[in-house]
Amino acid sequence: MSLQLRVYVPDHPLIKHWLAIARDRNTPASLFKTAMTELGRWLTFEAIRRWLPTVQTELETPLSLSEATLIDPRIKPVIIPILRAGLTLLEGVQAVVPFSNASIYHLGLVRDEQTLECSCYLNKLPDQFEPECHILILEPMLATGSSLVYCLQEICKRGGQVENIRVISIIAAHQALQKLAKEYPNLQIHLAMIDPELNKNGYIVPGLGDAGDRAFGT
Repeated sequence: MSLQLRVYVPDHPLIKHWLAIARDRNTPASLFKTAMTELGRWLTFEAIRRWLPTVQTELETPLSLSEATLIDPRIKPVIIPILRAGLTLLEGVQAVVPFSNASIYHLGLVRDEQTLECSCYLNKLPDQFEPECHILILEPMLATGSSLVYCLQEICKRGGQVENIRVISIIAAHQALQKLAKEYPNLQIHLAMIDPELNKNGYIVPGLGDAGDRAFGT
C-alpha cells in the first residue's frame, strides 16, 4: 500500500481568529504569544483525535454506576518543541494533553541564512524511544522543512516510529510539504494554514514573520 503525507487544516473559527491575530504585524509580543498558545491548544485538540488509545472502565457518579472512557494511563506521551519558536506552542499543548507525566525534550536548531539548512546547538533527546511512544513535535513554521526533517531523523534513529508522531505547526509552505511527503510519506501534520511560497530569504509569504523573534522580542 502506498503512503501519502497527511496534512490537516481544521476549518475552525477559533483557529482562524488566532491565526489572524498572529499574522498581524501590529500585534504586540504579549498578544502574539497568547495567539500562539491558543493555536497550539486548538491544533493539539484536533491532532490527538483518534490518536491516543483509550480504555473502558466503570465509575460511580453521585447517582449510580456508569461506563466511562479514559485515555490509557500506560501511555506517556512525549512533547518535543524545536527551539526556540516551538516554545511558543508548548503552554497550549500542555493544557490539552491530559497527562502530568508527559516528558518534554528540547531540540535546538538554528538556520543558516545563506544555505537555509539547519544545524543543531542543543539536543536533549533521550538515547532511546520506545517503539509505541506517542510523540508531538512543535514547530510553528515549516518553510523549507529542513528543521523538521532533522528532528525526525534524530527521533527515528532513537527508535521512534513516524506513524506515532504528530506535528503541530502553524503555517507551512508548499516547498516544505513536498520535501516531507518525499522523505516521510506516513507523517501526519496539523496546521492552521498552508501558504503559497517562500521569499528569497526563505521566509514564508505571507506568513507571520519570525515566530521566535516576535514572541521573545529579540
